[in-house]
Amino acid sequence: YERTCRYFARETNSVVVSVGYRLAPEYPYPTQFEDCLAATIHFMKTAQDYDVDPARIVVSGDSSGGTLCAAVAQALVNRRDVPKLRAQVLIYPFLQAVDFNLPSYQQNGGVPVLIKERVVSLGLKYVNKDLSAINSLLQGYQVPADLRQKYQKWLSPDNIPQEYKRRGYTPATPSPHSEEFCALAKPFFEPIFSPLICEDSVISQLPETFILTCEYDVLRDDGLLYKKRLEDHGIKVTLCNLEEGFHGTL
Repeated sequence: YERTCRYFARETNSVVVSVGYRLAPEYPYPTQFEDCLAATIHFMKTAQDYDVDPARIVVSGDSSGGTLCAAVAQALVNRRDVPKLRAQVLIYPFLQAVDFNLPSYQQNGGVPVLIKERVVSLGLKYVNKDLSAINSLLQGYQVPADLRQKYQKWLSPDNIPQEYKRRGYTPATPSPHSEEFCALAKPFFEPIFSPLICEDSVISQLPETFILTCEYDVLRDDGLLYKKRLEDHGIKVTLCNLEEGFHGTL
């Protein structure tokens, strides 16, 4: 990412700090989030040492980096020892592990580089769980009925504009949950892992947001749903959907 970061620094005339967070499986979840949060807080407290205005700090990340970025922004909303974030920039982020049957998953499930089975495989590896559960998790056996009802208002395909369903979408019948898979996937329901399901009290305090999505990406609808959640709480959001884009296009 060095060339990408140099490009951002040059084209935006900004100071860019790239966090070399430690990686799984040697360093298990949630080490990655903790590293990003620690680095962000340190920089915010020392920003003036780098000639940076503390009121103009933006966090950004792509793909799983977008997950971490969103989680860091949420973790900072109630802190009083650091300045408020100016904005967050989420580039085709992964934001939820509750519903793998959203329109974008149905439409783009076989589109490289991020086919839908790989999404769940990477998630299970991240939390050091057995990969044999992939197909069951794709069908939703890990979601208890009470959580499914709670998250429905945030994750309903009805919240996705009709224009994104033109390439096809069939509403999925909810699968009965399994206690075994609920226990296996417990980390999936933590906001650090799935920032889209964070509570309203946190969402309502987030900074101005830019979200980039790609039409041919299973994660497209995560970005669309997060946009609606933020806007429902009065947060200013700019969305850019690359009509010919795919995951990793950055």
